[in-house]
Amino acid sequence: MARQKNNPLASPNRKDQILDAAAAQFAANGFYKTTTALVAAAVGVTQPYVFHFFKTKEELYLAVLDRAVGRLIEAFRSVEAPPKELAHRMGHAFNVLMDTHRDEILLCMQSFTTPEPDIRQFVRGKFKLIHELVADRFDSAGLPQAEALASQFVACGMVIAMAEVLELPQLGMMDMGEDG
Repeated sequence: MARQKNNPLASPNRKDQILDAAAAQFAANGFYKTTTALVAAAVGVTQPYVFHFFKTKEELYLAVLDRAVGRLIEAFRSVEAPPKELAHRMGHAFNVLMDTHRDEILLCMQSFTTPEPDIRQFVRGKFKLIHELVADRFDSAGLPQAEALASQFVACGMVIAMAEVLELPQLGMMDMGEDG
């Protein structure tokens, strides 16, 4: 049987649609209040269909986080700038992701609050990876105290995410600037 263009169940992007819906649900409701049934309903599929791709809710959550971290890593790696502008341009890349993939990035930036041991371990590793990448970028650019600057950079991202969640934009008015 030929696949129909208008048939959403035939879409090769169904897994991505599930990840998108899960990101929105997890960002809005948190890990514990989000169910795979809510995610399935948001996509217009059955709950068993979600389980076809993700065996558990935790696996789905980790897949959303992994995709978000992948976006962050790619964004930070791809920034090209003179040393004095590197942090600022990487911050701009973060803000672009907040605009284009808001739910994923917010979920990623808040994921450390989920106390499940496997999730906590996963998140710890991903934040360590991001910090190391940023510190390496700053160090390679010859910026002094690259580790501390990377910590400040990650902290700015956390504050920006908190400002977004709380709908208090004045909290997120942070700029790494050209001087770090």
